[in-house]
Amino acid sequence: MDIGLLNEKQLHAALKHWYAQPGDCLEVAVGGFVIDIIQEGVFVEIQTGNFSSIKRKIKTLTKEHVLRLVYPIAHEKWIVKQIEDAPTVRRKSPKRGQVIEVCQELVSFPELLACPNFSLEVLLIREEEIRRYDGNKGWRRRGWVTEERKLLEVVESHIFQDSTDLQALIPAGLPEPFTTTDLARELQIPRRLSQQAAYCLRKAGVVETIGKRGRSNLYARVGRIK
Repeated sequence: MDIGLLNEKQLHAALKHWYAQPGDCLEVAVGGFVIDIIQEGVFVEIQTGNFSSIKRKIKTLTKEHVLRLVYPIAHEKWIVKQIEDAPTVRRKSPKRGQVIEVCQELVSFPELLACPNFSLEVLLIREEEIRRYDGNKGWRRRGWVTEERKLLEVVESHIFQDSTDLQALIPAGLPEPFTTTDLARELQIPRRLSQQAAYCLRKAGVVETIGKRGRSNLYARVGRIK
């Protein structure tokens, strides 16, 4: 079996197959790391898990190579529950993923978007999440653990070539200055996610703190408020 394929999950493998073009090189060892795809000289790294686990890899490689990090977010998800000696249950999750959810992981290295060798591509996908019942695990889900994620379809692609592209994460109708509560309300996202988004935007130099509203920081696009 090739390097890097032994523990490859179905979603990662499917996205790599979807992304790769004829003539690309797959699973290439470079500088002690394995690159998913080399496409016209660009290193393409597909990450379906957390960014913190690949932080050193990404920071090291972007010193000398052009690299694109590809990250999928489930825009629509079907949950499939499997239990021994019982019928499989499949239902659609009411949650619809948004591009801004990438900030949950981008907090590991938002400043990298200022690096000319780095870019980020967020894929909105439709997927199946296979859950298996295990009474000894998954206490947060009452014994259900996620065993696999399966790609059904890639719906959209959003590319962040540099830090200024992150401005697209700020809703056009959001008044400035704004707080993370305002951002959460406008996008209908949890407050924690809006705080992570504000952190990424500030670290990338897209927004700046300009004061306080009560205990909350006030943010504005850099150069917008004078």
